[in-house]
Amino acid sequence: MAEAATGFLEQLKSCIVWSWTYLWTVWFFIVLFLVYILRVPLKINDNLSSVSMFLNTLTPKFYVALTGTSSLISGLILIFEWWYFRKYGTSFIEQVSVSHLRPLLGGVDNNSSNNSNSSNGDSDSNRQSVSECKVWRNPLNLFRGAEYNRYTWVTGREPLTYYDMNLSAQDHQTFFTCDSDHLRPADAIMQKAWRERNPQARISAAHEALEINECATAYILLAEEEATTIAEAEKLFKQALKAGDGCYRRSQQLQHHGSQYEAQHRRDTNVLVYIKRRLAMCARRLGRTREAVKMMRDLMKEFPLLSMFNIHENLLEALLELQAYADVQAVLAKYDDISLPKSATICYTAALLKARAVSDKFSPEAASRRGLSTAEMNAVEAIHRAVEFNPHVPKYLLEMKSLILPPEHILKRGDSEAIAYAFFHLAHWKRVEGALNLLHCTWEGTFRMIPYPLEKGHLFYPYPICTETADRELLPSFHEVSVYPKKELPFFILFTAGLCSFTAMLALLTHQFPELMGVFAKAMIDIFCSAEFRDWNCKSIFMRVEDELEIPPALQSQNFQN
Repeated sequence: MAEAATGFLEQLKSCIVWSWTYLWTVWFFIVLFLVYILRVPLKINDNLSSVSMFLNTLTPKFYVALTGTSSLISGLILIFEWWYFRKYGTSFIEQVSVSHLRPLLGGVDNNSSNNSNSSNGDSDSNRQSVSECKVWRNPLNLFRGAEYNRYTWVTGREPLTYYDMNLSAQDHQTFFTCDSDHLRPADAIMQKAWRERNPQARISAAHEALEINECATAYILLAEEEATTIAEAEKLFKQALKAGDGCYRRSQQLQHHGSQYEAQHRRDTNVLVYIKRRLAMCARRLGRTREAVKMMRDLMKEFPLLSMFNIHENLLEALLELQAYADVQAVLAKYDDISLPKSATICYTAALLKARAVSDKFSPEAASRRGLSTAEMNAVEAIHRAVEFNPHVPKYLLEMKSLILPPEHILKRGDSEAIAYAFFHLAHWKRVEGALNLLHCTWEGTFRMIPYPLEKGHLFYPYPICTETADRELLPSFHEVSVYPKKELPFFILFTAGLCSFTAMLALLTHQFPELMGVFAKAMIDIFCSAEFRDWNCKSIFMRVEDELEIPPALQSQNFQN
């Protein structure tokens, strides 16, 4: 019985919602008809007459106060809307309307059967959107103690967000812990240390673990967070390598004895790869670039399947520093494949190599006269390909936007990835003569090739719409996030701006010309409130204005004609 009553109420509600959604014009005319029928009992004419008499007694000061208050309120709404749009990228009024008013008016369909009938194409696009908006570990991330903390000491600003550091803590727990850590006291302490939010508590736990045993992950934590220089970090990583290599060899012999030993070996492998990669990055920071390249090559040969660390991007940057462009091309030939995920490093490095062949002799004037050669066309197409993948990078390479320290995590095709790439590769572009000039002349042409709105891409998938939100979480608040495509101002911001300007103008005119504005206000009131408004014409307004302002009779006819 209760189910039948509930079903009847739901059906009645759906009928009402449907009628309000699609038959709103009928409802409107019904309301007008009822008002017309009940005009005598409701004394509408008398009420309108009394309202008209009341408004006619108002002084110009009232209209100044009214328009001034309206201008102030609309101005406050405009300021709030603009702040909300700058912070969250959407209109507050629009968001409230969509989130709360639209469901009440039947704009949201809760029928799950309709959701289950989505096409395969939509499912594929959704999956692609999710994969495009995945946050990745920055392969070129800086050292927290030796670089990020030093920036904080000098500037007083925090270069890392809480969201970014929380992601790093999750990565550390994934890579450096396993289920059998509780069997070893030092590893059990480090398992708790990676979950600590307080940096000093983490460092104290690492020292406590080292008092028990030579723990590789404890050395890693101290090298990342306590070391104040790259040299100190390298020293700690070498101690971590000695301890981690021994654990790796022991677990390698026992990995087939059960799932527990297999998980421990996987953990030890991640620890060893991380240590060797950071040691190579220390060598690169300290100017031993050839040593760093050798360490990265050996690491990629020893662990070819661990592509999650993206060591090839570290190798590309080091090879560019050595100006070993042939080796860079060989690495790109292996990793710039259609089946592999792309990155700004791969796309823009490929564009740099092709631009290098023609940039020293490139001239926009000469190219416009004779046309582009085959090599120049290839370079321009490579730049367009790179810009389509990440349109934020050129502004940093051309120094149109200021750089900040890159975050520990990046969003591919987002502003965070652009900062991470430009922070390390800007010097390589400057080293190639004419490369930045070629980029400056050609990068904006990419947007003429991409369909708008971005329902489909040209060479890649459509640009994801989630990058702005994720980048605002990854990048510090003092950085102005680059947004693509540029969002148009919401309607309500334009509306409140127009309303504020119009009411402010009315307030100013009423204050400067109170008699004239009072006459026009009363005339407008008479138009909407008088019962004889249908017989009112333009001549009566001018005659009333002339009488109120006491214009001489000799000028009245001339003013009316004008």
